[in-house]
Amino acid sequence: MGRSEEKTRAVAAETGAAWFTADFARLDDVRALATKIAEAVGDGGIHVLANNAGGIFGDQTPTVDGFEKTMQVNHLAPFLLTNLLRPQLLKAEGAVINTSSIAHRLFGHLDVDDLDNHRRFSANKAYGDAKLANVLFAKSLHTKFHADGLSAVAFHPGTVQTNFASDSSSIMRLLYRTPLKHLMLIGADKGGATLRWFIEGTPDETWFSGAYYDERQLTAKVNPQVDDAALAEALWQRSAELVGIPST
Repeated sequence: MGRSEEKTRAVAAETGAAWFTADFARLDDVRALATKIAEAVGDGGIHVLANNAGGIFGDQTPTVDGFEKTMQVNHLAPFLLTNLLRPQLLKAEGAVINTSSIAHRLFGHLDVDDLDNHRRFSANKAYGDAKLANVLFAKSLHTKFHADGLSAVAFHPGTVQTNFASDSSSIMRLLYRTPLKHLMLIGADKGGATLRWFIEGTPDETWFSGAYYDERQLTAKVNPQVDDAALAEALWQRSAELVGIPST
């Protein structure tokens, strides 16, 4: 699944996979995507759902749904998609893999009453908050559904050479533009291989459900809010309210 039809079709042609497109800045696209995926998998269920969308943006211009774009694209849209596909994931005792970022620890400090950061916005904080939400979402999925067979994990893939942050006001854009990026950043193949390691791994053998990993290493270097169970539950409730789905 991708946002660009041209790029997604090209990847699908190389791999022989079915393909879908959706713009995570439009929640109606996400709802339609969930319906199409559910129809495509039929009775087989979903064994792995990788929530790999990521982006950092330059201002607080809201999406068509009225939310700050960074939080919607990185968290609210994957939260909605995962929950809409939860029956298929549970049927296959599947796994949800959230691509987070070390930015969750460096920049994140969530206030569930101000997820759009109206009171204190910066591009970095918006991104850090959204990536912190990815970690808390994985923990909540584990808490709520691991006993039913669902597993979930969040991980930092490394700092990957892409056009990330290029259209943002974040100072991170400079890192991705400097000639030293070839020394400071890892290639997309290596970053993708880490995601593949989680996809191909066996939950609670290869990696532990409910945990956060720095690349392939289980780490205790996390934002202190990661261990706040009350915050994780409040985020779940607020996210469900915002995207219009039941909170259970």
